[in-house]
Amino acid sequence: MFRGKNYKESAKLVDRANLYDPADAFALVIQASKAKFDETVELHVKLGVDSRHADQQVRGAIVLPHGTGKSVRVLVFCKDERIQEALDAGADYAGNQDLIQKIQGENWFEFDTVIATPDMMGTVGRLGKLLGPKGLMPSPKAGTVTPDIARAVSESKAGKIEYRLDKTNIIHCPIGKVSFGPEKLVDNYTALIGAIIKAKPAAAKGQYIRSCVTASTMGPGVKINANKQA
Repeated sequence: MFRGKNYKESAKLVDRANLYDPADAFALVIQASKAKFDETVELHVKLGVDSRHADQQVRGAIVLPHGTGKSVRVLVFCKDERIQEALDAGADYAGNQDLIQKIQGENWFEFDTVIATPDMMGTVGRLGKLLGPKGLMPSPKAGTVTPDIARAVSESKAGKIEYRLDKTNIIHCPIGKVSFGPEKLVDNYTALIGAIIKAKPAAAKGQYIRSCVTASTMGPGVKINANKQA
């Protein structure tokens, strides 16, 4: 894999064999960030579970203390009489059949989060093959299928993120921007890792958190000692 000059310079700062305390890890990620834009800082957590088994799924959502630093575009599927309520709550788009047809017909995905009221899920379910692969399908576990539109919209706008296992049993989540500084990144990290630990399935055996790595968009990975709190 080709690595640019900046990446190679940044990689020299990181001891790949070392497990860093959270505060040191995020300070290093910031130091190693060389891009000309405000890079997103991500967390990658490998778990000792098997996502092929229903009783070993790890999935949920959490509002990060300092948000993600990203402006979130929210779409709400609801009945006609609740469209204005959704827009008043801060939703960027709200509707039902019109939005479903726009997504199906125009391949339109100008949104980051989808919320649906329970009475719309029978209809929204038809979008499963389009929204599912993009991680946009509303889910009760993530709090995005709910009658409480206002709360769901405000939480999404405030920096609510969904965490879920991929096929390789890794959770990938954004936890802020380089500009946040180490302290805010540690706060967001602590909240997310705490939620993941709390979501440990009863069927999980052995070491639960196998590895924990953070990196900025263009920077090298830094291994975190997940057993050590900041």
